[in-house]
This record gives sequence, C-alpha cells and structure tokens, in this order.
Amino acid sequence: MSSTTTTTQTTSQVEIKAVFKPLGMRQWHAPKKAFRPGSGLTSFEKRAKERQLLAAVKAKEKELKDEKEAERKRRIEALKEKRAKKEEKERYEKMAEKMHKKRVERLKRKEKRNKLINS
Repeated sequence: MSSTTTTTQTTSQVEIKAVFKPLGMRQWHAPKKAFRPGSGLTSFEKRAKERQLLAAVKAKEKELKDEKEAERKRRIEALKEKRAKKEEKERYEKMAEKMHKKRVERLKRKEKRNKLINS
C-alpha cells in the first residue's frame, strides 16, 4: 500500500515539475524556438497579393479620411459664412438706428456692387 502511494506521489510531482519548469535567469523572456530558416518564406504571388490588399486598404482609408476632412471644411466654411452674415446684419441694424432706412438700403446695394467688382 505504501509503495502505490509513493508512486502516485512521484508521478504527480513529476507532472508538476513538467508544468512548472524554472527557466533560471531567463524567466521574464519567452522561451526560444529552434531556428528554421525556411519557415518564414512565402511565394512571390502570395506577397504580391498581400501588397495589393494593403494598397487597396490604404486607398480606401485615404478616401474615407479625405471625405471626412472635406465634410469638416464644409462645416467650418458654413459657420464662417453664417457668422459673417450675422455681423453684417448687426452692422446694418446699427446704421439703421442712426440713418434713414432708404440711405441704408442704398449703402447695402453699393457695398454689394463693390464686393462683386473686387471678387
């Protein structure tokens, strides 16, 4: 009976030792594998396909990025135009307080003509 328990204990200890194998000073590094020089080689066709796929992905990413940037610029431009219109409207309202309504209308038309000429 004692002989069977010792063999059971020794096999369990061997299993534990097999699972937990101390690596010595290299315990924080991954275990090294055997050097196989031909294992990483791929055929030219496979590499060419990978390059094509990568180029297609990059083109799609660039297209999406450009689209996003264009939308951003459009929003910024719309905001600037809206603010400029608001400022112009406020300026004309201030002028209307001081001047006659018809004169403000004449100035508006004159400024619009000058803007068209200058642009």
